[in-house]
Amino acid sequence: MDMRVRGSGVALATLVATAILFTASTGPSQAGLFSWLGGGNRQNDTYQDQDSGQPNPFSNHGTPTWGRGGPAQGPNQGPSGAPQPGASAFHGDELPPDEGNAATREWITNPALGFATLSPKNIEATKAAIQRYETIVAQGGWPTVPAYAMRPGSQGQEVVLLHKRLEISGDLAGRSIPDEYDAAVVAAVKKLQARHGIPPTGVIDRATVDAMNVPATVRLHQLQANLARLQTLAPTTGPRYVVVNIPSAQVEAVEGGQVVSRHAAVVGKPERPTPELSSKIQEINFNPFWYVPRSIIIRDLVPKAQEFSRRGQDMLAAYHMEAFDPSGRPLDPREINWFGNEVYNYNFRQLPWEENSLGFVKINFPNKDAVYMHDTPLKSLFGRSVRFESSGCVRVHDVEVLVAWLLRSEPGWDMQHVLAMKQTSEQIDVKLAKPVPVYFAYFSAWATPDGMVNFRPDIYNHDGAAETASAY
Repeated sequence: MDMRVRGSGVALATLVATAILFTASTGPSQAGLFSWLGGGNRQNDTYQDQDSGQPNPFSNHGTPTWGRGGPAQGPNQGPSGAPQPGASAFHGDELPPDEGNAATREWITNPALGFATLSPKNIEATKAAIQRYETIVAQGGWPTVPAYAMRPGSQGQEVVLLHKRLEISGDLAGRSIPDEYDAAVVAAVKKLQARHGIPPTGVIDRATVDAMNVPATVRLHQLQANLARLQTLAPTTGPRYVVVNIPSAQVEAVEGGQVVSRHAAVVGKPERPTPELSSKIQEINFNPFWYVPRSIIIRDLVPKAQEFSRRGQDMLAAYHMEAFDPSGRPLDPREINWFGNEVYNYNFRQLPWEENSLGFVKINFPNKDAVYMHDTPLKSLFGRSVRFESSGCVRVHDVEVLVAWLLRSEPGWDMQHVLAMKQTSEQIDVKLAKPVPVYFAYFSAWATPDGMVNFRPDIYNHDGAAETASAY
């Protein structure tokens, strides 16, 4: 084990992937954390780092809606005549999953361990699922479920079509009255929701309708595309590894073929995607600095500092930041001319503190995109069913559990020691004596040995399928 205590040196040879959004308020208690502006040209940014998770008031992206499809925008049709998810009018109440509900939040933030997503055993299971879906497609697929809110006790033609849809996909088993939303239908809806990554409420809401109405042909194409990924990546896994499944926005620690811990995660938004990669976790950084890339200095930091300066306030002090000239010399904030050209050549970093956007720990591994996994002081996004909100890096819920597992073989680094680091600002880097493989993978469709066929949104349109697969 190689453990180093970081000092306050000012060498900035490598700018850690970082991004900042300064809101228009007067201090950190109102301004919140730093985050990327929406959009932008990622190719012009050397690094991709994460945002803070707070909605960006200067972009059109805002906070995600409760459902993956978003608010109704009037009638529209997708491929094969199927309703475009999130676009067709939805009748009745929206029935959103109550993301403030304790049971729903528990299901999202503490997911069941289940089967490993990236497992050689899933290859044959996915092949079997492809055969099933080929049969479904050959027989005409499944019906379109009307965009009506349905719940236990509902009756009518909409429920009849719901029955048929659930029967064809194999979710509805056992006896059920064809036009009634009875206990068997509730169980079937919960099963379908869970395997699509939707909180299993047992009621039909917009997100569930969107998921059900993706055509069987699209689902078959997803399975075929993802089988190729499984066949390429699964055989490379060893006895102990970490996988980030981007479409699921989840992290798994896997050992001996079993999921040891599964974590809700926040991954990259479509315009700033989390990259696919294979690497090895080599280092854990406790209470890290947060360095600002050049593009953000120009685009966000200097304009915000100018606003503070006009009010006679010190932006660096408000956000616990330091500035350095090109030679690495620390600068007194009083000597900085925020309205001159020289300021754009300065370097900036944020010190460890409770509002540092990296939280108390960063999980480091070499990769060309300079992304990593990390903690965050803003936990609210972890409780949402839609978590495509970062700018490339991966925020991990209960990250201390993952870190303790990674450091298990390092003397002195038990869970108690890891948790203690949250209470200090001590900067310690711990090198792993035996690096742990990590995979950032893209699985939007896969099957497990129990026969469960799972789907997630093709959020980055990697499957080459219809647009409907990315919108639910």
